[in-house]
Amino acid sequence: MSLGSLASNKTLQVTLSNTCVQNQEEKMIVVRFKAKCKPEKAEQLRAAFEAVVAEGRTVPGCLNFDIARDVTDSNAFIATEVFADKEALARQEALPQAKKVIALLPEVLAEAPEATIYHISSSEPWG
Repeated sequence: MSLGSLASNKTLQVTLSNTCVQNQEEKMIVVRFKAKCKPEKAEQLRAAFEAVVAEGRTVPGCLNFDIARDVTDSNAFIATEVFADKEALARQEALPQAKKVIALLPEVLAEAPEATIYHISSSEPWG
C-alpha cells in the first residue's frame, strides 16, 4: 500500500494502526516499510532508526525487528517487523522512539514512504 505524502506527523502512525483487520482470528503481523531519504539526511535517519530498533525489539510480542539499507540505493531504508498480533504492533508504535521517527520523517524523506502490512496465519523455519 502506498501511503502517499505525509500530511502530518501522525499520518503514518494512524495509517499503520488502522490497517489492522478487525473482527478476525488473531494472526501474526508482518510490516514492511521502505523510506527513501534526502542524501544529506541519511545519517540522521539511520541514527533514528537504530534507536527505534533497539527499543522496539524489547516490546512484548515483537518477534523480529530489522532495518537495513537498500543495497541498490544507500538513501533507502527497509524495515521488516514481525509481531505476534496487532496489539504488539500497537505497543511498538506507541514507543517514544517510534514517535520520534514518525515526527522526523517529513523533514528527512525524499519521497512518500511505502508500507505494507501482512496478516500471517502460520510460519515455519526455512531449511
